[in-house]
Amino acid sequence: MRIKPFQEFLLGTLKTMPGVTKVQTLEEAGDTQHPCGVAATVGGRETHWQITGQLADGEKHDTPAADVDGQPAAWTDTTVQDGGEEWLAAAIGRAESTKIARIERWSTREGTRPDYLGVTVFFHNGAKAFVRKI
Repeated sequence: MRIKPFQEFLLGTLKTMPGVTKVQTLEEAGDTQHPCGVAATVGGRETHWQITGQLADGEKHDTPAADVDGQPAAWTDTTVQDGGEEWLAAAIGRAESTKIARIERWSTREGTRPDYLGVTVFFHNGAKAFVRKI
């Protein structure tokens, strides 16, 4: 999945999360520095997430992305409703998309910085989306 369709998926997914009062693109939220991403208001607090991506091996930007379905990613639910990394990973997992193979939280990786929050979404077609808290 390319980043623009993933952004649309994420906008729709986050709107269904408990405690969410507003979801919009970063551009709609007034962020002109980051071309792709979402802003979500959860529990009265707005968080911003930039989305970047990596194409699958051999894929080119001027050709359609391979559409590959598979088993939805395993994920861990959470009671945390703070708009943070754990919440974002659970939101993506709850959607049970057959396009998403795996979700990796950055804060759980060994040696990561405590202020570097985000998730990597691995798609069944080999592409990746990187969703970074900004």
